[in-house]
Amino acid sequence: MDDMYREAIIEHYKNPGYHGVLEPADISFEDNNPLCGDHLRIDLRIDAGGCITEAAFSGHGCAISQASADMLLGSIIGKPLDEVKKMNKQDILDLIGIELGPVRLKCALLSLKVLKSAAYGIHQGESVELDLD
Repeated sequence: MDDMYREAIIEHYKNPGYHGVLEPADISFEDNNPLCGDHLRIDLRIDAGGCITEAAFSGHGCAISQASADMLLGSIIGKPLDEVKKMNKQDILDLIGIELGPVRLKCALLSLKVLKSAAYGIHQGESVELDLD
C-alpha cells in the first residue's frame, strides 16, 4: 500500500496540477521551511460566497513539500475559507497516505501552514502560531 502512495507523491511532484501563479489573486501567502530550504507560495481566488474557486502554488523544495501542496490544493477547490481554517495535520497525512518522520512531516505541513495563513489573512512577515494539529 505504501508503494501506491509513494507513486502518487512522485506523480504530484513531477506533474502538479496546481503549480503556477494566479495573477491577480484574491489571497496570497508565502513561507519557507528553514530546516531544509523548501519555499512555497499559495495563491487563491475566492468567490462572493467565500468559497475557493481557483488555487495555485509556486516555489521549490523536496518531493514531499511540493506534492503535499498540489494534493492539498486539489482538495480545497469549492470549499469555503471557514472549512479550510479547520483543516489540520491529519488532513495532510490522509492525503499523503504514508508515515513520515519528523523532518519530512515539517516538509508536508508547510503547505497547510501557508494555506491557513492565507485563509486567516495573516500578513507577510507577521509572526503567528497556527494550530496545525
